[in-house]
Amino acid sequence: MTVRKLQQKRGWAWNVAVAIVKPTLLATTRHEWEGGERIPERGGCILVMNHISHVDPLTAAHIVYDHGRIPRYLAKSGLFKNKALGFFLRAAGQIPVERLTRNAVGAYDAAVAAVRAGECVVVYPEGTITRDPDLWPMTGKSGAARIALETGCPVLPVGQWGAQQLLAPYAKKPDLFPRKLIRMKVGEPVDLADLLTRPRSPEVVAEATDRIMAAITSLVEDVRGGTAPAERYDMRKHGTRRTGNPARHEIGEDPA
Repeated sequence: MTVRKLQQKRGWAWNVAVAIVKPTLLATTRHEWEGGERIPERGGCILVMNHISHVDPLTAAHIVYDHGRIPRYLAKSGLFKNKALGFFLRAAGQIPVERLTRNAVGAYDAAVAAVRAGECVVVYPEGTITRDPDLWPMTGKSGAARIALETGCPVLPVGQWGAQQLLAPYAKKPDLFPRKLIRMKVGEPVDLADLLTRPRSPEVVAEATDRIMAAITSLVEDVRGGTAPAERYDMRKHGTRRTGNPARHEIGEDPA
């Protein structure tokens, strides 16, 4: 694996985060990364990933940071309500998303601005941890596609597996030992070239979203082995609440 030197200034928040998080991940996880060199060394881009655990942002930050970029996340706005945590997240350049509200458009605008400023923005297009019973990728929300169509930036799909063993979906305590194997594969940029010049209709956005989710799903099949269901899990069809722990019957980060 080729590790790139970070080109950006980290800032105090990232200095703190790297000093704490990276040694913790190295102590509790092993990793197999493939295709990390596809992450652009500079310039605006979007990384789109499947969502299987609340530790996903930490394991994703590991591969992004070790390939020379600082990730910017679309993070649920509830995390920013704690004054100390909110101050830290904003200092680290993270973008709050008020999910399922009209205010989500603000996150879209902020993400577009970040990409145009040359940032690497990480998006979980499913919007929340997958509800698929076997943790396969679900249908996607439209935010990542709309950001990509607006900016024309590269969209790098990532399939990941293993984070759910470190922290199961909605579990309160991690399973730290033995060390868990985190597999990630970065694919070729999703080809949206033919859609960029077309009117931004719902059909075009839906097509871009489907291509993004198909690319992610194919990579997940590679890293975990096996074949995904022919039809991706759709929360609307199943009547699944779209935020919070579904086991508690509460109706996720992608501004649709």
